[in-house]
Amino acid sequence: MNEERYARIIGNISRCTAMPYEQQQKFLAALEVKQVPKKTQLLRAGEVCDFEAYVNKGCMRSYFLDEHGHEVTLQFATEDWWVSDVVSMAEGKPSRIFIEALEDSELLCIHRGKKEDLYRDIPGLERVFRMMLLRNLGALQDRLFATMAWPAEERYAAVLKRFPELPNRVPQHMIASYLGITPEFLSKLRARRVAK
Repeated sequence: MNEERYARIIGNISRCTAMPYEQQQKFLAALEVKQVPKKTQLLRAGEVCDFEAYVNKGCMRSYFLDEHGHEVTLQFATEDWWVSDVVSMAEGKPSRIFIEALEDSELLCIHRGKKEDLYRDIPGLERVFRMMLLRNLGALQDRLFATMAWPAEERYAAVLKRFPELPNRVPQHMIASYLGITPEFLSKLRARRVAK
């Protein structure tokens, strides 16, 4: 097993629980390594999501289409983040979102059935995924609060704080979509930041 490939995800898990080496190996064996070329749709609206994907390398995005057919970005997931449609996965309902690769990416995927088996075999793993879910829920709540309460400039600053490399990795119109502003307004915000 390629220890270097799995170092980051083991670090991710270790922040939540101490897992003996044997359990780590059992967990890693349940992961599917996926090399995902840029622009690949990992999930499409209407499909049932049956995976959670850890971004080992690369950048992913989840989005939906609004009533006018415009893409609305929900999440960016770069290294050491997870991406999925947890509602679709938990309830077996068709997804309302798309998940796509913005860069050539390496994902470590765990499928629903294997995850349930691991919960039985590795008691601490349920805590890991609960903590991960809380982390993502916290990020979503922060984003919702920022969208409703902060001016666009503060929202952009918060995104840059969390993902400083994002403007170099993601097209500007996707960042604007994530912020709920137009690409033109984002250009003005960027120009103001450079001028300061």
